[in-house]
Amino acid sequence: MAEIIGVIERVWRYPVKSTGGEQLGSVEVDERGLAGDRLYAVRDGAGKLGSGKNTRRFRRMDGLLRLGSRLGNRLTAPELIDPLGAPVPDPNAFLRAYLQRDDVELAREDTVSHFDQLPVSVLTTATLDWIRAALPGTVVDERRFRPNILLRTPPGTAPFVEDSWFGRRAATPAGLALAFVRASERCVMSGTAQPGLPHAPEILKALTQAHDARLDALATVAHPGQLCVGDPLALQ
Repeated sequence: MAEIIGVIERVWRYPVKSTGGEQLGSVEVDERGLAGDRLYAVRDGAGKLGSGKNTRRFRRMDGLLRLGSRLGNRLTAPELIDPLGAPVPDPNAFLRAYLQRDDVELAREDTVSHFDQLPVSVLTTATLDWIRAALPGTVVDERRFRPNILLRTPPGTAPFVEDSWFGRRAATPAGLALAFVRASERCVMSGTAQPGLPHAPEILKALTQAHDARLDALATVAHPGQLCVGDPLALQ
């Protein structure tokens, strides 16, 4: 029998990887993830993608999280938003001046995925409230953890309840089905400053001590469908 694990409170899409995202009332979701999510990235001359860390695929580019991005109803090209909240008329010229690099450009995904891990991230209010209680002097907001779905869980739900979903599926009334796999491994981006949120390295420290720096439930898309704020999510 299906178990309602929560109600979708907010939906987030991040059109340009590693920048701030946009809230949506509803969005189509296919096997790749939310339509337009991380569809673009800041790419350098070596083909690496701008991120908060250095890896084989990513290059650390400080300051990206202070920028915003939005697609609205179009997927043709994102709008880049500067740290003061104003749209940027020429994204490539702005990025080169802002990052002080002459080899960067805004690039659409091609054969290599822009996702760090899996396509959909779900975070519960129960877990978010635990972080707030553990760090009462810190400004805690879901934007620090960049979920696609913030799920409002019933009163009394235990923090890190997401762990209990791994290996199971959940569905919405519109037919969207997610298959939960594992949690994200968190890095310094969890405490990186962004508009309205000051630098807070204590967040990663608390998560490391309490939960091995893991947070959320990452999922693949088992069945495409529409994701809508206010819809219940039922564990199957």
